Amino acid sequence: MTLRLLIGGLMLTAFGMNAQMNSINENFDSFANAGDGSLPQNGWTTQISVTDASVAPRLSVEAPGAADKYIQAYSLFSPNTPFYLVSPQIAAPTGGQTLSITTLRIGGAPGSGSVEMGLVVSPTDMSTFTSLGSPVPMTNGTAVVTTINVPASAYQYIAFKFSATANHQALRLDNVVLTPAGSLGVNDTSKSAENIKFTTTSDDTALQFISKKDPKNIQIYSAAGQKAAEGKLNGQRFDISALHTGVYFMNIETAEGKLIQSKFIKK
Repeated sequence: MTLRLLIGGLMLTAFGMNAQMNSINENFDSFANAGDGSLPQNGWTTQISVTDASVAPRLSVEAPGAADKYIQAYSLFSPNTPFYLVSPQIAAPTGGQTLSITTLRIGGAPGSGSVEMGLVVSPTDMSTFTSLGSPVPMTNGTAVVTTINVPASAYQYIAFKFSATANHQALRLDNVVLTPAGSLGVNDTSKSAENIKFTTTSDDTALQFISKKDPKNIQIYSAAGQKAAEGKLNGQRFDISALHTGVYFMNIETAEGKLIQSKFIKK
């Protein structure tokens, strides 16, 4: 009996370890349902301190176009009252990671809102909320991509702290990307030394390169470490039209055979 209990305990421990996510690349499109009652789902939970349902703020998955889903934070009748979306459990950050989100204000009565990213010790204890940076303002319908650094921490949940200045503020959160530990970073020094520069085109369908010699090869990886594209330039451009919104990492092999590592955000 003791041996069986020990084995069971080890299996449970291993399951818990496997449940921890080393990275996140979530656009919420795969969530099964939308509207009120759509959360918790897929490990994403909420924490709302207001208990009166007639005035309490709400967090839900929304899908106005059926395909492009996102998280809606709605203040209802609770302005200036924080409420939280909490991620699935992640591996304890070791430093060097980044967290990226896309935000905007969908609409509602005159006013604005914000979201602040932080880490918490558990999905139910918001008193441990440790901010990772200043609140991201949401004042209009223009999508904004915000990327911040994630320091080393023992806390293993990301919390998104929403707040609004007035009633009936509808705020949108999408494309949550936590880079895995050890991911490639932007190396501006290498880019300068090899005289290779690039930017995304205005329509976000290609990377426009500026270099004396075309690179031999380009490999693009998702934030989860999966290869998303590979190839060569076509007229100083690399096609990224098939990529989903998010953060991507890139290996650039120069004409001289040197490797440059960089990253970009597909909006």
